[in-house]
Amino acid sequence: MTVLNKDSIFKEFGKNKKDTGSAESQIALFSKGIEHLSDHLKNNAKDFNTEKSLVKMVGKRRNLLEYLKKTDIERYRDIIKKLGIRK
Repeated sequence: MTVLNKDSIFKEFGKNKKDTGSAESQIALFSKGIEHLSDHLKNNAKDFNTEKSLVKMVGKRRNLLEYLKKTDIERYRDIIKKLGIRK
């Protein structure tokens, strides 16, 4: 993932392009990575290292979503809607 892609993600989902620590921007970044790894695994089904990385990334995103759900339900609903995540 290039720096420009990350900046655009942080700009869209964070407060500004330097907002790398907010839960929304991290969830969006993980979602982009999950999408990329899922596409890779469709073509390379036996790449078990990528599969392991994908499972870890999904777990991290799930933990962030649970945190956001406990702290601010409106922000949680907004990010779920924007990213199209099933919950």
